[in-house]
Amino acid sequence: MKTLVGAVVWKEVREIRRDPVTMFVAIALPLVMLYLFGSALSLDVKNAPMAVYDLDRSADSRDLIAAFPHSGYFGRVHGIGQESEIGALLDRGKARLVLVIPPDFSERLARGETASLQALIDGSFSATAMVIAGYATAIVQDYSAKRVAKTREPGHATHGPLIQVEGRVWFNAPLKSVYYIVPGLFGVILMAFPPLLTALAVVREKESGSVQQIFVSPIRPWQFIAGKMIPYAVIAFLEMVMILVPGLLWFGVPFQGSFALFLGATLLYVSCTVALGLLVSTVTRSQLVAMLLAIMVTLMPAFLFSGFLFPIFTMPWTMQLYTHLLPARYFVVISRDIAMKGVGLEVWWPQLAALAAYTFVVFAAASLLFRKKVA
Repeated sequence: MKTLVGAVVWKEVREIRRDPVTMFVAIALPLVMLYLFGSALSLDVKNAPMAVYDLDRSADSRDLIAAFPHSGYFGRVHGIGQESEIGALLDRGKARLVLVIPPDFSERLARGETASLQALIDGSFSATAMVIAGYATAIVQDYSAKRVAKTREPGHATHGPLIQVEGRVWFNAPLKSVYYIVPGLFGVILMAFPPLLTALAVVREKESGSVQQIFVSPIRPWQFIAGKMIPYAVIAFLEMVMILVPGLLWFGVPFQGSFALFLGATLLYVSCTVALGLLVSTVTRSQLVAMLLAIMVTLMPAFLFSGFLFPIFTMPWTMQLYTHLLPARYFVVISRDIAMKGVGLEVWWPQLAALAAYTFVVFAAASLLFRKKVA
């Protein structure tokens, strides 16, 4: 009995040794999940990019501006020379907060009057926008309190100045989370299901043995991968069309930009996600491992590191670098820019170019790996 059990155990050990990918997934996946979730799941706002349109250009305004990066909540301050730059900075996501200081700021402080500031906040992430607004108000109030304490010293006026912050949210004035969740969800959904379907495409033929017919046929590897890719890309595109209209109408999300541009970007994105699934399929030998690996390299990173729920600028810099390896990161930006901001190709063309390059590299890698299997 013990000999039979030992024989089975030895057989399984040999099988496991022949399939190192399964062992990697089984051992590494929990550690990877722990690290990724621990790094990405954070609601804190640190080093938020900000800009200042200082019309006063006085010592008082400079002291107030310096208080923002010193707080640790905001990054380096970008100076604005003219009002037309404000919209471009917020459209491109280069500033989450724009502080506008009026030309009479220091004069009002000197007279002991209330000075007003305008805080323009990017509402693309409603939760982050509320946090940024709270931080900005707290920093200004702290600055104002120090001014009050200073003016109560001997030789100064008994009543110190007060500063009032007038906030205005761009792109999502009601600060509804659904307005940024739904456009971002489009990218996550298309990163979840199409790669899972295509990850089984080549593996299924390996398990059934029908891939041997491909090996002896005159078809080239890139032709075989393209033939596998096109039908699933069409299915994924139709899937996007089916969820787009209900997603917008059901949740009442306003769509500010061009549907034609959005669908064009979607076509490129689904080609990329389908090619990624095929790449997974070429390096695995079983459908189960292909599904687990596809989830690990597509769905989980897309959920955490695409900017879908958590702003990328709040993540550690190493994680920010890692997000550049994920196609969902680029499409989420495109989707939200078109839906919420109504901006055109002139703003998000770098993301579109990155998606095109990503698709080409993944397709080439899948074709190359499949050719090695043939050899």
